[in-house]
Amino acid sequence: MTETVPEVLRVVVVDDQALVRSGFSMILGVEPDLEVVGEASDGAAAVEVVARLTPDVVLMDVQMPGTDGIEATREIVARDLAKVIILTTFDRDDYLVDALRAGASGFLLKNAEPEKLVDAVRVVGNGHALLAPEVTRRVIERMTAAPTQTPENRSPATQPATPHQLDLLTNREREVLVLIGKGLSNGEIAAELYVGEATVKTHVSNVFAKLHLRDRVQAVVLAHELGLIRP
Repeated sequence: MTETVPEVLRVVVVDDQALVRSGFSMILGVEPDLEVVGEASDGAAAVEVVARLTPDVVLMDVQMPGTDGIEATREIVARDLAKVIILTTFDRDDYLVDALRAGASGFLLKNAEPEKLVDAVRVVGNGHALLAPEVTRRVIERMTAAPTQTPENRSPATQPATPHQLDLLTNREREVLVLIGKGLSNGEIAAELYVGEATVKTHVSNVFAKLHLRDRVQAVVLAHELGLIRP
C-alpha cells in the first residue's frame, strides 16, 4: 500500500524583529505538513515576497516600519495572493478592525502557545477563518464602539453586501449570522439554536453564498457594520 503524503502548506513569516521571525520559522519548520518558504521585515517587502513565492498562508505583524501589516494585508488579499493571519498583542487591539476589513483571515496572539500557531496555519491554510475567542471579544468591543463605515471608506473585502441583501436570508439564517457576529463557533451555535452542527454548517454556507462572504471573519465584520449586533 502506498503511504499518503500530507499536503504541505507553504508559509511566509512577516515581522520586523528577526528573532520573532526565526522563532516562528523554527516552530513551523518541524511540522511535516508545513514549510516556511520566505520571510520579510516590512509590509512592502512582504507583498513582493508573497507575489514571488505564492505561499498558502502569511503570518503578518501589524506595526512595522514603512508599509504596515494592514496595508500589506489589503494588497495581498486584493490580489488574491495568499491567506493572511494577523499577529497581534492585546495592547495593539486598535488595529484589529482595520485588519479584518483589509481581508485578514484571522488573528493570532503573539504570546500564543506553539501548538496554537501550528493549528492556526493549518486552519487558515485549509480555507477556514480563525478568530480566537479572546481576540473576537476585543474586535466586537471595538466594532460596537466605532462608527459604521460608509461605502466610501469600506474596504473591498467587506463591500459586497448591503442592508437590503439581508432580505435574502431566512429568519434562521439571519439568526445564524447574528451568532457568528458574536463570535460563536458552529458547535456553540448548534447548542444555542438546539439543532445539529451539520444543520448549522448548511445555514452558514447559505449565508456566505447569499451575502457573497469569503469567510467567517467577513461575516463578523458585516454583522456589526449592518447593525445586527448591538452594544
